[in-house]
Amino acid sequence: MFFKTVEETTELRDRQKHAYNTEPLLPSTPSQKTFDYVLVGHQVEDEEDQKAQRQRAFIQQLEKKRISVTRIIHDEKVFFGLRAPCEMFEDYQYLLKVSDSCNWCGEEGGAVTQATRIRIVHFILNQTFINTGENLEELLKKDVFETMFCLHEVLLARFLTSGVKRMIGKVAQEPRTTCGKLQKDLELAGPVVSKKTRKKQKELKEKWARWSGLFTGQPVSNVKSYFGEKVALYYLWLGWYTKLLVPAALLGVVVFLYGLAFFNTSPLIKEVCQSSIIMCPRCDKRCPVWLLSDTCTYAKVSHLFDNEGTVAFAMFMAVWATLFLELWKRHRARHVSQWKVYDWCEEEEELILQIVNDPNCKPKQFRHSYLRSTLVLILVTLMLMLIMGLAHALVVFRVVAAPLMSLSSWHFMKDHASTVAMMLGAVLHYLTIQIMTRVNRWVSLKLCDIEKTNSFAATERSFTVKMFTFQFFTLFSSLFYVAFFLGRINGHPGDYVRIAGFRLEECHPSGCLTDLFIQMAVIMLLKQTLNNIFEFTVPWLKSCVSRNTSKKLQRKCGYCYRKACRDDQGRVEPCDICKLRDWLRNYHLANSDAFSLFNEFLEMVVQFSFTTIFVAAFPLAPLLALINNVFEIRLDAIKMVRLERRLVPRKTNDIGVWTKVLEVIGVLAVIANGLVIGVSSDFIPRLVYRYRYGPCATGSPHTHCMQGYINDTLSTAFVTNLAVKQDFLPSQMTVGGFNVTQCSYRDYRSEEEYTLTAQFWLVLAVRLAFVILFEHVVVVCKFVAAWFVPNNPIRVKNDRQHDKLTRLKEELHEMKRNKSTDV
Repeated sequence: MFFKTVEETTELRDRQKHAYNTEPLLPSTPSQKTFDYVLVGHQVEDEEDQKAQRQRAFIQQLEKKRISVTRIIHDEKVFFGLRAPCEMFEDYQYLLKVSDSCNWCGEEGGAVTQATRIRIVHFILNQTFINTGENLEELLKKDVFETMFCLHEVLLARFLTSGVKRMIGKVAQEPRTTCGKLQKDLELAGPVVSKKTRKKQKELKEKWARWSGLFTGQPVSNVKSYFGEKVALYYLWLGWYTKLLVPAALLGVVVFLYGLAFFNTSPLIKEVCQSSIIMCPRCDKRCPVWLLSDTCTYAKVSHLFDNEGTVAFAMFMAVWATLFLELWKRHRARHVSQWKVYDWCEEEEELILQIVNDPNCKPKQFRHSYLRSTLVLILVTLMLMLIMGLAHALVVFRVVAAPLMSLSSWHFMKDHASTVAMMLGAVLHYLTIQIMTRVNRWVSLKLCDIEKTNSFAATERSFTVKMFTFQFFTLFSSLFYVAFFLGRINGHPGDYVRIAGFRLEECHPSGCLTDLFIQMAVIMLLKQTLNNIFEFTVPWLKSCVSRNTSKKLQRKCGYCYRKACRDDQGRVEPCDICKLRDWLRNYHLANSDAFSLFNEFLEMVVQFSFTTIFVAAFPLAPLLALINNVFEIRLDAIKMVRLERRLVPRKTNDIGVWTKVLEVIGVLAVIANGLVIGVSSDFIPRLVYRYRYGPCATGSPHTHCMQGYINDTLSTAFVTNLAVKQDFLPSQMTVGGFNVTQCSYRDYRSEEEYTLTAQFWLVLAVRLAFVILFEHVVVVCKFVAAWFVPNNPIRVKNDRQHDKLTRLKEELHEMKRNKSTDV
């Protein structure tokens, strides 16, 4: 395609502004030089065929709207190049000017950018119906058209000659000169290639969308001009999120190193490693009794993330999530104010586009049906029950898999049956996530169809909330079970809880937090790594396969833009070969649709959830997220610029309902981390032991305060008890050839009746008190942080006030000038 440079457009806008002229000095994008959209269909020889008739009827409807259609046949496919008339964009600009929320977007007196043209034409295509009542979406489903796409701009820049530059200088000296003759002269002028400005034209591809720019900044303004504000805000948000992950990742590493510093000196680890305590079998029949010292390695690992620093880090991350959102709102406000879309309203623009498409259109009525809302609520509830049922199925898998693996002849599998079952469960959970993601999307779309929303923006919000809710339950149901239920409902020797004859699984010997750590590590590493590999390799392989076809066609017309692609008057109008070459280059790219950007947002918001909600169990989560995001930014940029078809540019002023979703995640993070520390970790039992039952509390100052803690958390089961004897076989109760008459297990129970001791109730009371205190303190800190950091910087407020005042003065000056001219 052929465009003016950014400098030329900006310069002419400034001159127009000072001259108080409302008409553009230069034609925005000459209609003979660009295509706004391309439709592709299969060539049908039979004119009576239903597909051919529908195809022809749709094209006729577009021509009635004065959209010019260029038809080119290639390889049994028909390519339709679409150009919208200039009058259509003039109507759009005028309606923007008189609208309530979009009237100072900065385009009403300037050039219509190619991104705006694409957005308008895309809307018109989807709102065009043939006589059977079918629109383009239905025609695509019925294979009347194969696909539709907007074009990536040609990377070789074509610019104005020195003669044209002299014309622009003349306009600068005479700002009131009429534009009719100038426009005609510009159309006759032949463009040439400028190396200096070609470098800027290639900036997105050569500097941003490449792996060598991994640690360079993002040209957000260029992204906005090319892909629209919506994509630009995604990269702006992702860059800001990545930047603020740095302090969180550093503190997480400090917490990890704090645990590592006391790796070999902790009395708790020494007590486990030097213990001779015999523990009860972990499963039925084949699992024998085992020594507590066998878990020495796991005890060391668990101390890396279950230590005193974890509490401070969890509090920090809860406040960090609030500061991140508040600072993001300020960061967003600066950019949307510069882009002149601070007050932009997507619903209002949709009304404008409806009028541009059909001046006699009627507004869509707002509708609310209690019957539909009730039906949607019931279906959502059923879907959530299904998702939680799958989480229970994973629990049953681990319950059944652990004893079966203990029967294996492989000694490693036999000795680590519980750990292997947990890791296999995590992998199976990942596979379930991949399958349910597609199911969740289909269900969310059907629920949106039932709701019958009033606008595309409303449909997008509704779909986002439903899809994220389903994905959240899919991802976190199993984690919530591991964090808060695993090992707490399995019973005790003599009274085990069973499912179909199998004992419920217990926590890892080193503690329940180890199981949550394993689940988090496997899911985060698998999800981020494999997803990124598939995201890049699939479109890259498709691009490699189709590259040969595009190159063969390119060789047919090597000097088109110098000679062959000019008409008699010297105007640049590509020949059919050049048009087709550009169309095929875009056609062979991977498909992109309305879900493309949504998928990227969903992936990052889910990662944000992992980083904040269970960070107490996995302090290295921010570090993994930071490393992933550094590559994610370039990966997404390469996909959008090089490997995928161009996204339809959309104008907006915020990331939409995702802001509310992030706020909800911040609240859940406070609750979840408080429960993980208070319920899942050993922080509270250690605290109670230190100040109530330990040596320091009983008057032994020369002994470490935590000496004897491990033994204090264990209860004893005697084989002489009939109920205990029924749970264990005689072959299980032998070690080193000697019979064992008693074994220990993690719980606070008496040795006679196996009832809960007073220490259990004290620990439980302190746990609940800590959770309540933690959540209230952190929530207060969050509110203080939100109050302390205002959403809008003072500079943004002053700039907006100045822009409004300037615009009102210009409107008043124009009104008086027109009034004096009429007189």
